[in-house]
Amino acid sequence: MGRWEPDAQGRLARAAMELYIERGFDSTSVAEIAKRAGLTERTFFRHFADKREVLFGGSAGLQDLMVEAVRGAPKSAAPMAAVAAGLLATGPLFQDRREYARQRHAVIAANAELRERELIKLASLASALADALRGRGVNDPAASLSAEAGIAVFRVAFDRWIDISNKRDLTQLIRESLDELKAVTAAG
Repeated sequence: MGRWEPDAQGRLARAAMELYIERGFDSTSVAEIAKRAGLTERTFFRHFADKREVLFGGSAGLQDLMVEAVRGAPKSAAPMAAVAAGLLATGPLFQDRREYARQRHAVIAANAELRERELIKLASLASALADALRGRGVNDPAASLSAEAGIAVFRVAFDRWIDISNKRDLTQLIRESLDELKAVTAAG
């Protein structure tokens, strides 16, 4: 029987993504996700608070990874260099998840509520990065500006990474976007 197979959370996530792509987020129920995964609704709710969490459940882990990398940057690192360390730490996390990221992006782009949730997630990331910078002794507005600029760099690099014509990895695109930010902000 399917429910006793391992990796219930992964099976639920894959089933949800398939259904979101096929039917749309709003037209997919938790019951349908559980059925597709060969599990019960109760099992779904053991792993996810609601069907949005299939798409956003990893946000806390991403934030923790970025914040720890900012905190772990050399003490002498400028604020943007510390933020860059946080951004670059995400590359290996996403390395083998490009197709999932493309699908996730398509589902979110098709739903206003999910787009809003994604913006809230990015704002939370920026706030957490700014707090990490403040913990390193960086005052505002430098902490907030560096964190917000970092999230802009991340978004641009991520959008380029999930583009179907792109073959470069996320880390390379983050580096290129950081270089582009330096170029556009250089005093001339």
